[in-house]
Amino acid sequence: MLIDYDHQINKLIDIRTGKTKEGLGLDVPAIDKYIRFKEGNFNICLGHANVGKTTLVLYLMLCYTLKHNKKWLVFSSENEPYSIIRKLIEFLNHKPLHKISEKNFKKSQEYITNNFKFISNEKLYSYKDILELAQAVKNAWEYHGILIDPYNSLIKDNELIKAVGGHEYDYQACTELRMFCKKQRITMWLNTHANTTALRIRHAIGHDFAGYPIPPLAADVEGGGKFVNRADDFLVIHRYTQHPTEWVYSHLHIRKVKEIETGGRPTMLDEPIRLRAVVNNVGFTIDDHNIIQGIKRPF
Repeated sequence: MLIDYDHQINKLIDIRTGKTKEGLGLDVPAIDKYIRFKEGNFNICLGHANVGKTTLVLYLMLCYTLKHNKKWLVFSSENEPYSIIRKLIEFLNHKPLHKISEKNFKKSQEYITNNFKFISNEKLYSYKDILELAQAVKNAWEYHGILIDPYNSLIKDNELIKAVGGHEYDYQACTELRMFCKKQRITMWLNTHANTTALRIRHAIGHDFAGYPIPPLAADVEGGGKFVNRADDFLVIHRYTQHPTEWVYSHLHIRKVKEIETGGRPTMLDEPIRLRAVVNNVGFTIDDHNIIQGIKRPF
């Protein structure tokens, strides 16, 4: 099957004439400069265990929901659905659950129900299973993004891995996930873990964080560089969890942006986006600006 040549040339004309549509931002320059919500993007997020990958990704997802009415499908094998719903409700209200009024709790619950659907984590799924479920949900409910958290919790399709081996299996999985995004115009966030070797590498003497584990590089994902090869955008989430003061900051490194014409670009090597956790871990601030409080709430 050949491409529609005229369609491709029209894209080039849009770039030449400055008509390329930029991805959606949050009106927060420190974030929008580097990352945008782009329809059909296949985004991969990498980080060590227990640095708060899921929390930060959920927060960004909710920000795009509040700002641009985006709806999401979520599969998280390592977090119970009620704990994710709780976190989203707390983000909405900037308060821990027990301090939210009954009225706002009910309104928040309704808002999350209308904008987030959850795949049960009571059974094991392969990436093919997830795609089948995602398609079925798409046929019944219009959503714009999907979170798969994490990739290494998905079981392998036995027939495929026997046929191609582990290395090619991951390539094919990422290719099919990416093709699903493009065909269905759905943005995907795929959480991944860093390999064990990456966790052992420490900042050198003289660095501000000397002795602490460094943020993983894109090629440090379990399975190697094939993941960054397939990703449209590649993000690294890092936190110095044992540092006496910096543990409250999540560092967001943007390692790859495939199309800078539509907004966003990689962060400098030692200059990530720094987001400070709000007390009780109910949100984030950046440059003393509470991101969600800057977006009009639905109630």
